[in-house]
Amino acid sequence: MERTPYTPPAFEPGHVWLCGAGPGDPGLLTLHALHALQSADVVVYDALVSDAVLGLAGPQATFEYAGKRGGRPSPKQADISLRLVQRAREGKRVLRLKGGDPFVFGRGGEEALSLVAAGVPFRIVPGVTAGIGGLAYAGIPVTHRDTNQAVTFVTGHDASGDVTGVDWAALAGGAPVLVIYMAMKHLATIAERLVAGGRHGDTPVAIVSNAALPDQRVLETTLARAPADAEGAGMAPPCVVVVGEVARLRAGLDWLGALTDGKVLVADPLGLGRERRTG
Repeated sequence: MERTPYTPPAFEPGHVWLCGAGPGDPGLLTLHALHALQSADVVVYDALVSDAVLGLAGPQATFEYAGKRGGRPSPKQADISLRLVQRAREGKRVLRLKGGDPFVFGRGGEEALSLVAAGVPFRIVPGVTAGIGGLAYAGIPVTHRDTNQAVTFVTGHDASGDVTGVDWAALAGGAPVLVIYMAMKHLATIAERLVAGGRHGDTPVAIVSNAALPDQRVLETTLARAPADAEGAGMAPPCVVVVGEVARLRAGLDWLGALTDGKVLVADPLGLGRERRTG
């Protein structure tokens, strides 16, 4: 079989590339994303893009922060989209770099539509979303033949910042595995509504903080105990929460912990919320 080398697409001046940077480990970048980093004139990046990823940019690149973090002063989405249009019209190669995947709770669709409206040419480069890659780094598969044939990805809050726009009762009864982004602020309410919707309080839960980064932390607990255990362990965003039997598989699949000789810490006296530090 003849081997063909990778030939990247041209990153033209005046174009915008909307790229996913993955959950943190620069090794999870796609070849297209790495090419864009090394070619871009301007990198407009989010709060969840790691320094290790940004360090791969070419020497000609300038950086513009456009991060959004809940509860903190953040750029407005309309201003970010306008900035992309302006930089492209200046003839720049503009890389819009987002943590995870730009089309999975990343508002990449909104930015792409703004580029369409402005007549700015663009390319979409998918990335490894934290709900899959981050859980894999924790040793948790989102699907497993013996536990679930479906998985639901859901955000922990709606456009208003509340949880009212999500039908948690329907998810409790209809989704064997839930992967919840941006859940920490409303974790107690989410857990309460899932239990009220029929999900048992003993359902396994894992919370992964700083997924795929050197300071990744994983808390193993149950749905009923998750809010208290998370607070007691000091679990802080960014986090991905997985609810369902797949969380039990971490006991045998914690490959990163095995590689780094990670320690198991007790997060409560009964040992119901177990934290495993990896790294």
